[in-house]
Amino acid sequence: MTEYIHGLPNWPRFQWDQHGLAGKLAAARHRQGRLIGRMLALGFPLREEAVLQTLTEDVLKSSEIEGELLDKDQVRSSIARRLGMEAAALPSADRNVEGVVEMMLDATQKYKDELTKDRLFGWHASLFPTGRSGMRKIIVGAWRDAKSGPMQVVSSPHGRERVHYEAPVAGRLDAEMQAFLDWFNGADDTDPVLRAALAHLWFVTIHPFEDGNGRIARAIADMSLARSEESPQRFYSMSAQIRIERNAYYDILESTQKGDLDITPWMDWFLGCLDRAFDGAENTLARVFAKADFWKKHSAAPLNERQRDIVNRLLDGFEGKLTSSKWATIEKCSPDTALRDIADLVERGILTKDAGGGRSTSYSLVEDGH
Repeated sequence: MTEYIHGLPNWPRFQWDQHGLAGKLAAARHRQGRLIGRMLALGFPLREEAVLQTLTEDVLKSSEIEGELLDKDQVRSSIARRLGMEAAALPSADRNVEGVVEMMLDATQKYKDELTKDRLFGWHASLFPTGRSGMRKIIVGAWRDAKSGPMQVVSSPHGRERVHYEAPVAGRLDAEMQAFLDWFNGADDTDPVLRAALAHLWFVTIHPFEDGNGRIARAIADMSLARSEESPQRFYSMSAQIRIERNAYYDILESTQKGDLDITPWMDWFLGCLDRAFDGAENTLARVFAKADFWKKHSAAPLNERQRDIVNRLLDGFEGKLTSSKWATIEKCSPDTALRDIADLVERGILTKDAGGGRSTSYSLVEDGH
């Protein structure tokens, strides 16, 4: 059987090359500070919009890493409502979306609060409100037990499975999680960003739940990063960057868990991923400014609520092509009303007809309308 780090005699006495990581850590902390400074200098409406976009992306991408696709508008609606922001034109969220959002906001908005076993059980119950993962009934709001056999991370088709990782046996979980929580809630001289990297690895290595361990590990890392900034406001998304680098993420986790307790490569990868997440934040900021500039330019345009809603969706990154039939469906209006709304926006120079045409005519925002 392959030896995993949780079976080593010195587990969980992790170590890493502090000197070797110093340059990358300093660079990440510098960018982190600069980004937060820029965001805090924004006016309240722009900062609020940046937070909403970032949190929406974080929830979507953390679920996507696990193969679960959530509805973007529902996620945005749930977050906006919970943070007291305007969400009138957005759909109400189903209980799966509400649960994921509830967990993520609890982790980041209440980052100062102690992380306890009961709090983790609450997060897990939020992720699986029906008590099932897909069609499979699972243990919810409690550690996994031994009845379902070893907890393994497996890929490949049935009969040719590849075991990437096998977690500690269920009988160890109480002691393992108590050690983790004691460390997480305690204090040491480790930089808070490195603590976020270690918390992610340590939790996902224990793998205490029957499902949802990756999403909870990323929420714990976000909680640690919020502690490193002493702020509940999120302006960048590690989950969005991990989604882009999903294969590298799984590869580094697997090699670390099959290695020794020197976790320098994992720490190095985490810092690099964080640095690249700051690049993603620049894109978010650019979209926020573009949206603000657009509405400043068109502040005098007498647009109706349907038009404002669709234009905002386009500015936020509308998925797919905008057609009159989609407009009618989203805004719950007749096809004729949708066509009149669109024609008005085309005449004002806000929308333009895409190349092509026929029955599937689609429309986009005029580029210089931003």
